[in-house]
Amino acid sequence: MIRVENLHRHFGGFRAVDGATLSIEKGTVTGLIGPNGAGKSTLFNVVSGALPPTSGRIVMDGEDITGLPPHALFHKGLLRTFQIAHEFSSMTCRENLMMVPGHQSGETLWNAWFGRGRIAQEEAVLLKKADEVLDFLTISHLKDERAGNLSGGQKKLLELGRTMMVDARIVFLDEVGAGVNRTLLMTIADTILRLNRERGYTFCVIEHDMDFIGRICDPVIVMAQGKKLAEGTIDDIKANGAVIEAYLGAGLRTREASA
Repeated sequence: MIRVENLHRHFGGFRAVDGATLSIEKGTVTGLIGPNGAGKSTLFNVVSGALPPTSGRIVMDGEDITGLPPHALFHKGLLRTFQIAHEFSSMTCRENLMMVPGHQSGETLWNAWFGRGRIAQEEAVLLKKADEVLDFLTISHLKDERAGNLSGGQKKLLELGRTMMVDARIVFLDEVGAGVNRTLLMTIADTILRLNRERGYTFCVIEHDMDFIGRICDPVIVMAQGKKLAEGTIDDIKANGAVIEAYLGAGLRTREASA
């Protein structure tokens, strides 16, 4: 579905992404792991259009999408979330979801004055869909709560809900577990798997929690020094000596050898 070919993103003399080549297959939940500074978030930023590449190519379903801006990728079904949730804090959860779809009639001054009936019809459809999404996420009891009052994990669920308000084809999740308690993290994991299995979502997930990655991701891609180091199942990755040295640390090898 997504193919990254010899991708580079440099900041002066620093090569954050340095010749990365990898693929994300349709229908998978692909994990992307690696040590801090490996280039994972920068790769996400380039693929999602937040940063232009220095060189290289990104292809989505046979179409070259290299350098397209985020709004263009959004309309192609490529969405991305961030380590820190970006909610509209003063708006309710339901209103946050209803804001997502683009090209709403109420966005133009003309329709605001003369197309109120059409706007009301659209809002009724969006309201129904938002409530369905909140039910799916098991947070319907928070529909009228201001998003700024939610916990970190609830905000991450709300971000997943945003992807459900449009025809998302692939979603890039950047440290979805950051700042989330264990119980809600498992709820998020279950939600990702349900979206993958029931609605056909493709995911690529950056996360440092290896239990979380092991529960939902196959395959797992390891980045180090701006490029792909290894790829395989979570068991393959844990047994890979190069990965242990570069990411998990030599101490893990010692502990596993003595186990």
